Amino acid sequence: MRLILLTAATIALLVANVFFGAIHIPASDIWSILTGKGCTNEAIEYIVLGSRIPQGITALLAGAGLAAAGLMLQTVFRNPLAGPSVLGITSGASLGVALVILLFGGMISIGSESLGGSLALTAGALAGSLSVMGVLIALSAQVRGNLTLLIAGMMTGYLASSVVTLLSSVSTAQGLHSYVMWGMGTFSGVTPDRLPWFSALTVAGLLMAIFLAKPLNLLLLGDNYAVNLGVNIQRVRHMLLAATGLLSAVVTACCGPIGFIGLAMPHIARLIFRTDDHLILMPATMLCGAALALACNLISVLPEGNIIPINALTPLAGVPVVLYVIMKKQ
Repeated sequence: MRLILLTAATIALLVANVFFGAIHIPASDIWSILTGKGCTNEAIEYIVLGSRIPQGITALLAGAGLAAAGLMLQTVFRNPLAGPSVLGITSGASLGVALVILLFGGMISIGSESLGGSLALTAGALAGSLSVMGVLIALSAQVRGNLTLLIAGMMTGYLASSVVTLLSSVSTAQGLHSYVMWGMGTFSGVTPDRLPWFSALTVAGLLMAIFLAKPLNLLLLGDNYAVNLGVNIQRVRHMLLAATGLLSAVVTACCGPIGFIGLAMPHIARLIFRTDDHLILMPATMLCGAALALACNLISVLPEGNIIPINALTPLAGVPVVLYVIMKKQ
């Protein structure tokens, strides 16, 4: 019943993202556009079809992806404060974007082809994230302990952050401004022509996370017990790194380094459902993440004439949860 109510709340928030925004559009016009009847005002039709719907779908998938990645990392590392940025994947994406903006001036040349604008940022972020993920997968084949892999990920993140700081110190004011704007986070960067591949990659990562729900349940009992039940720990770890890396890389590349969704939403799901069963907890966490992302996106565009950065809103929900977890552990 709780899962149904959470699903209904998420759908309601998605609908609200379509019907409400910075510009007031009559509900009758939006309904006509959604039912295929069209609208005499082309600008309104573009706002609904080209902006609000893609933005709502992006927030839905991005929130679900980050939350699922956070749950998997918290389970496998047995650390309630683990999140998608803990393995350095988010820092790798930031490094890729920093290289594009601060070093190459926002333009990437590949042979005779050149990429610019948001497409170049996406390519740089994906390259940085996937590079870090590749390093971690290679390391996971060499090390046995999760703690060693966690420390390696954190050190990789610190190294990437150090390079970003170095690039920032020698960048132009315009380049530094562009990088700061990307770092604030937004769900409006996925345009209608990029939405299909963003959706395909994110859904693939979410399906992998759902497939890993049962092995994650066994890992809660301990590695030795899981091995005795036939779980291939190394294979599960590789799949988990691939799933969290894919979700973190795609979302960070397209939406910026959005914080606290992956860290806080697994705890919200546990508080609501009072269970550690990942067969229930995984979809619940995805829905919580999607609902928070949709709520933040709706709030961010409501002030007329202004857009509030997503990273200015997610801490309002995430920080109290983190403080609660710390106090509870104490």
